[in-house]
Formats: sequence, C-alpha cells, structure tokens
Amino acid sequence: MSEKKVFVTTAIDYVNAKPHIGHALEKIQADVLVRWNRDSLRNSTYFLSGTDENGLKNVQTAKAENMPVKKYVDRNSTYFTALKSMLNLTYDQFIRTTEAKHFEGSQKLWKAFKPEDICKKKYKGLYCVGCEEFKTEKDLVDGKCPEHNCPPEAVEEENYFFKLSNYQEQILDLIRTDKVKILPEYRKNEVINFIESGLNDLSISRSAERVENWGVPVPGDDSQIMYVWIDALANYITALDYDKNGELFEKYWLNGNERIHIVGKGILRFHAIYWIAMLLSAGLPLPTAVLSHEYLTINGKKISKSLGNVINPEEVVEKYGVDGARYVLLTSLPWSKDGDITWERMSEKYASDLSNNIGNLVQRTIAMIKKYDVKVESPESKVHKVEGEDNNFFNESEFKEEIESLKMELALKRVIASAQSLNQYIDENKPWSLAKTDMEKCTEVLNNVRDNLIYLSDFIMPFMPEAGKGMKKQLETLEPEPLFPRIEK
Repeated sequence: MSEKKVFVTTAIDYVNAKPHIGHALEKIQADVLVRWNRDSLRNSTYFLSGTDENGLKNVQTAKAENMPVKKYVDRNSTYFTALKSMLNLTYDQFIRTTEAKHFEGSQKLWKAFKPEDICKKKYKGLYCVGCEEFKTEKDLVDGKCPEHNCPPEAVEEENYFFKLSNYQEQILDLIRTDKVKILPEYRKNEVINFIESGLNDLSISRSAERVENWGVPVPGDDSQIMYVWIDALANYITALDYDKNGELFEKYWLNGNERIHIVGKGILRFHAIYWIAMLLSAGLPLPTAVLSHEYLTINGKKISKSLGNVINPEEVVEKYGVDGARYVLLTSLPWSKDGDITWERMSEKYASDLSNNIGNLVQRTIAMIKKYDVKVESPESKVHKVEGEDNNFFNESEFKEEIESLKMELALKRVIASAQSLNQYIDENKPWSLAKTDMEKCTEVLNNVRDNLIYLSDFIMPFMPEAGKGMKKQLETLEPEPLFPRIEK
C-alpha cells in the first residue's frame, strides 16, 4: 500500500497588525491535525502557513505609519514567522505573497482560467477594505460591515470579472456530495444556501492606481492589479512551486490524497466557492476538505486591534508554558460556537485539567510505584483497560473523528476524562492499603495505571508534544519532574 499524501494549510494572515490569540489558535489546530497525520497515522504530510502581504489594507496601514509598503510588510511578517518557535509549530513552509514564485504562480493561474470565464466591465459598488471585498446592502448591518463594524466605501472603476455562475451547479453538487467536504455541517448548509440564492460575477482585479501598484499585476494589462483574494487563494499552490510544476505540486496537489484548508468562518465563502470555481476553470484538482472554525471572543466581541481587546500569544505562553498555552487556547474554542476567553477561565482550566489532573496523576503513580517497590512490566504486553474487559477506557475511533473534523475541544475532553477515570481507579483500589495486605493486587493496580498513562501519552502528544513525550519518559524511567508546574493566579 503506497503512503497517503496529506496537505494541510492554515489561512494566510494579513500583516496589517500583530498576531493575536485567534491567529495563534488556528495555527495550533492545524499543527495538531498535522502531528496526528504525521506521527500517529504515519502519513506523508506537508504543512503550509504564511502571510497575505498584498491588497489595499496593507497599503493604507503602511501609509498611516509613514512607511514604504515593502518595508512595512517585511517588518510585520516577522511577527507571524515568530509564532512557529513560540508555539512549537511544525509547518514545512511559510509562504509570503510578496515572493517571486507567488507572483509567477498567481499569473500562471490567471492565464489558465478559461477565456469565457473572464470579462472586463465598469462596476460601481460598496467596498470593505477590512474584508477586501465588495458588499451588497444585504451583507451590511445598519450600513456597516458586520466583520469590521465600519461602513464600506463607494467605489466605481473598470475591472475584470469572473463568471461564477458558470460553475454554480457544479460547485453545488461537489459540496452536497462531500466531494469537497465542508465542516461543520451547519456551515456546509450555509454555503449551499448562499450558492442557491444565485452567484454573481466576482470582481477579480482592482485599478493599479487605486492600490498604488501594490500586488500581482494582471497578465497583459498593467492598468490592473489582481484582486488580493485571487492571489491570496493561489498561495496554496504557488507555495508548492506551481509556477514551474515542481515536485511538491506534483506530490501534494496533483497526486495528493487529502488537501485540507483550515480557515475561520469569516472567510469560508472564499474557500468553498471562489477558490473552487478558480480551480475548476483552470482544470486543477480541488481541495478535499475545508474545515471552518469559530472565533475566540473577549466579552462577547470579536478580538480586534481597533477594539483594543487583544491578548497576545506570547503573554499566554509566558504564563502557562508552550504546551499549557496550546491546551488553554484549544479548549477555549467549542467547535460549534464562538468561545469567550478570559485569563481567569484559562487559569482554571490549566490548574484543574493539567496540574491537578494529568500532572498530579503521573507524579502520584510514579511515587507509589517507587514507595511500594512495585515491579513494573512492559506496557506493550498489556490490554489498555483499567478494569473489566468490557470497559472501553478510550475510544480511539471517536478521538480520530474529533481531531480530523477540528473538534479539538471534544478530543481533549476525552483525554482529560480518561485521566480522571484513572485517578478514580486509584482512589477505589487504594494501592496504599493493598501494599500492606495484597502486594500482588497492588502491583496489578499500579501497573494498570502506568500502562494506561503510557498509552494515553500518545494521544496527548499531538496537542501538547513536549508534555506527552515527558510523560512517557517519566513513566518509563520512573524519574518524575513536574509536567505542568502550578501557577500563581
């Protein structure tokens, strides 16, 4: 059986502000899925992240800071590349959309569009710079963009348009039949409803004058720059060296088994409709899945620089450590709704789930094994159950489904519940009493706990890599160290 080839991407982030915990969380979610594929399923996996450095938003923000745009995006992209080491992420490449291969690949994709899908015409509309998108009146709430809480500006110019209607029925069929899988299901239904309401032509260029010549030029027309979302979406293949049909493009896009995009709900439409239409027009393979997540909020409001309610990732890492930060962020976001985050709740989760549950369990197990001079056995020879044969200690297939559909919070609840059941098993069997009356039973109980913790460490590793490895090593060597040091409130 040939190896399975899996390609996982995050959205690329605008560099008009420093990354906040929402940006960090998406990268961690993707990293968990990648580690699961790479280390647990042994799939050949390629992980891509990056920054979106074109578009009017970056031009305007650079101008406000009185900086040349190139210098501005060069500086700000470093804030995003720093997330890799800060959060222990494992991506293989970080694409910047100002790279030469991205420009060349984006122009190659444009030229691959069918001529009948493109037309040039005058247009008048309402443009939200924050979304980098034209809005209709029905998209607005009280005359404002609901994503950015500001009114769009009126724009009139001549642009190129993509005839989305040419692909309306085809995209509908692809999504309904899960050939392109959209998760969660209720987001899939939203996309279907949007398509069924009718797809309008999509403006895919901007006047070079309005964007001050910043971005990817339209092939053969210097008066136009590609609409930032057209080149932004292209990053998923330009990073793989689509411009020269490189080996990565052959392996992970043309011949890959899974092509998975992880995106926030606010940009699902771009990935589930516009990107699919672009690929169909260019005759290229489609993503196999678009996994959409909700938002982290603070006091019920979307995290944003303009609202001043930003928590920086480095603050969370400083307080809880890298693995602790990964855990509190992942468990702060339910898969089916926005997750409101506070320092108090993060600290409670860290203490109750990590320090007092998993960390304490590992320490007490090792301490009792050493104190009662228990002979430890090879965990490979054990059945991973804490009591009777019918007791399903940990449901691997459900855990797998939860990770692969981005239900990270539920997968981690399963891990925490398993640790709690082991703590309960110890309390019910009282090895401290058995050590005085029935050493054979004491040995059996403590080996059961140790074996199951070693087993559980493999399922902790995708989420908290160093803690999972440390846990396994400590249980094998019986040399304890605090996995999750207690923190001051």
